[in-house]
Amino acid sequence: MSEQEAASSSSEVPTEAIVDPQEKREEFAEPDAKKRKISKPDDDKKYKLEERLGGILCCAVCLDLPRAAVYQCSNGHLMCAGCFTHVLADARLRDEMATCPSCRVEISKMSATRNLAVENAVSELPNECQFCGRQFPRNSLERHEEQECEERISGCKFSRIGCPWRGPEHERQEHENQCVHPHRSGAEVMDSLLAMDQQLAEEKKLFENIFDLLGYEKITFNEIQLKPYRTDEFVHRLFYESSRFSAFNNQWVVKARINNCQKDPTQSSQRDMTYQLILKSKSTTPLNLNYIVLRGPVGDIKVKPRIYEFDFTETNNEGPYVTLPLPDTAECNRLLAAKTINFRLIMFLASK
Repeated sequence: MSEQEAASSSSEVPTEAIVDPQEKREEFAEPDAKKRKISKPDDDKKYKLEERLGGILCCAVCLDLPRAAVYQCSNGHLMCAGCFTHVLADARLRDEMATCPSCRVEISKMSATRNLAVENAVSELPNECQFCGRQFPRNSLERHEEQECEERISGCKFSRIGCPWRGPEHERQEHENQCVHPHRSGAEVMDSLLAMDQQLAEEKKLFENIFDLLGYEKITFNEIQLKPYRTDEFVHRLFYESSRFSAFNNQWVVKARINNCQKDPTQSSQRDMTYQLILKSKSTTPLNLNYIVLRGPVGDIKVKPRIYEFDFTETNNEGPYVTLPLPDTAECNRLLAAKTINFRLIMFLASK
């Protein structure tokens, strides 16, 4: 081998051993410093004071902000009025002591107190209008939605004669100017008029019956107080019963039940109440009786007037269970949450 070839062979270096200095620096370089996250306007919404207060002042049962009264247990946990009465009603149906859903401390109408500060604070918190989406304080939102909002749903003034239109308030005037129902013939709007006449006839019949009954010779007014009791069945059911009271020279009792068509009313969120009138004394002559339950001077029960009739005899001395005409489940829960139920029973005896 010549000297030139030896020199060239000694100067050759394997390509694997060649390392780029730039790559080596990148391999051992420190990671980039973390940049501070810049919050977007949408992210700021959940950190607003109103949003944080909404989570703090919400009801411990339904997790929603109360709309009216706010009750609290002895440890300060909050409940809206509807959930508070529902908890008390459930406990009465189960024959248990009502407890706070958060801390399990005992609660009752006497121990729980209203938190007026929370009620005032919640009334000032903003809430969105369900129609236009704008925010208003809760104490003025209802008025805005019912009277002021231009997007609220309204109906045509000619709906009484069959116009089915419903739309935003700001479009109502334009629709009424073009509505075709005022120009229809009487035959075309008869269906709507008949439906109105039927409803009015039912109301008129009720009042006429009441006025006819007031003309009876024998009428009694009794202030009834129902107290809760338990049946002796395997599953103890709640029922209410009054003390004996006198009417038409006889002794009577009123009984009431919750969800009479169900074995266990605690398993249903929909509740109603039925009652029956029982003749406790022996009567030698049949008694043709009409009776009606109304709100009395003592209780504040909300009932719709409804007249029932039954012929009481010595062998048939228990009237059927009839509906106590309460407006909704919330009213039934309110009655269950109370210790007693008070109302006025008016009885009319037809002369034979």
